[in-house]
Amino acid sequence: MPVSPARRAAFKILLRIDSTDAYASELLHSSAFAKLSPADHGLATELVLGVLRWQSALDARIAEHRARGPAKLDLEVLTALRLGAYQLLFLDRVPAHAAVNDSVELVKQARKRSAAGIVNAVLRRIAAARPGGASFEKLGRGLAGCAGLSHPPWLVERWAKHYGHALADAICAYDQATPKTAIRVEDPGVLEELKRQAVRLGPGRLLAKAFVVEAGDITATGAFRERRLFIQDEASQLVALLAGHGSSILDCCSAPGGKTRILAEGNPGAAIIALELHPRRGLLVKQLVRARNLRVVAADARRIPLAREFDLVLVDAPCSGTGTLARNPEIKWRLRSEDIGRLQSYQLEILEAAIERVAPGGRLVYSTCSLEPEENQAVIERVVRTAGSFRVLDCRTELERLRLAGELETGDLDSLLSGPYFRTLPGRHACDGFFAAILEKQP
Repeated sequence: MPVSPARRAAFKILLRIDSTDAYASELLHSSAFAKLSPADHGLATELVLGVLRWQSALDARIAEHRARGPAKLDLEVLTALRLGAYQLLFLDRVPAHAAVNDSVELVKQARKRSAAGIVNAVLRRIAAARPGGASFEKLGRGLAGCAGLSHPPWLVERWAKHYGHALADAICAYDQATPKTAIRVEDPGVLEELKRQAVRLGPGRLLAKAFVVEAGDITATGAFRERRLFIQDEASQLVALLAGHGSSILDCCSAPGGKTRILAEGNPGAAIIALELHPRRGLLVKQLVRARNLRVVAADARRIPLAREFDLVLVDAPCSGTGTLARNPEIKWRLRSEDIGRLQSYQLEILEAAIERVAPGGRLVYSTCSLEPEENQAVIERVVRTAGSFRVLDCRTELERLRLAGELETGDLDSLLSGPYFRTLPGRHACDGFFAAILEKQP
């Protein structure tokens, strides 16, 4: 019996995510699923990200309706159940019989035919238990702490400790909603072109050249395919703008290249070197940034293969990514508390190597998309203690510069600062959570 292309694709992607380190966003836009129709691709995206966002809540509902069976379900069976449960509880327009029947068929096609009866029974019980046809999402959003239920408890406890319970709840709620796509457009002519292609844009929340997609498929436009615009969260754009200007620039961890491109556009006369550990990801930087003043070097940022010094260095460090869970919900199920310390060690190695390449009087911008203090201010404070020639600059000065230059739209600078550091928080701001610090080397 045929299964809808969207559900088959979602099933394959979810299995791949659970069995490898792959990310949903990469798989959904990979060549393997490029032939899906726009409608099927949209449904597959909704199913994959929805299941990942609400995974633990779905598992709890599945457990409630399992009468008997094996204590641990095979991954293929559990994935099919999650897909079916998500459609029944969250997607009012999907017929219940389609959600149930396709989940049963997916289990059969995955050679788990013996579990087809379990999938059928559990999903029919879930469908029958829906009160008045109301979706779990509508009911759940009215329950205190519902969003937190679909986060690992240890992570929510951390945020409550560092940011307070109210803000932790706001972060969780933001993570469970679909974030709007943000783009950066330098050429005003592109805006008119997008309007003609039925792409409706709204203004950015923070930046003058940032826009959010309100309607239409931005990835289907010529401007996107030709890289005359690019998708990038506003907080990420703002980090690159904070870096400012220099005549010689080193971008230590450059892929996928959004920050590199902003640096290149803002510093057309500078010599820019972008490091990237993986050659394949380095190609992404070359494709996105066509500037003649850019050279991409495949290298480990912990061992920078350059003898020269630079007056501007950007370290957008690999991190836990806890500020991006709305876009990358799979992270919250992979991350373990012990990973924070391991990542901090890695970040310290990169930053300690990078400061050796800063020229006297030059600046270094360190950033992450993590909400965890150990990966942010703790890294900065430790390095500044040992590297006595550096001091932390107040990011307020740079934010004011950007506001005067017409780049920064918001006047609420206090909400973007935590002491001398730049800080955005999902739920407080309509963007990803980013941290940035600016260090200056004494002349």
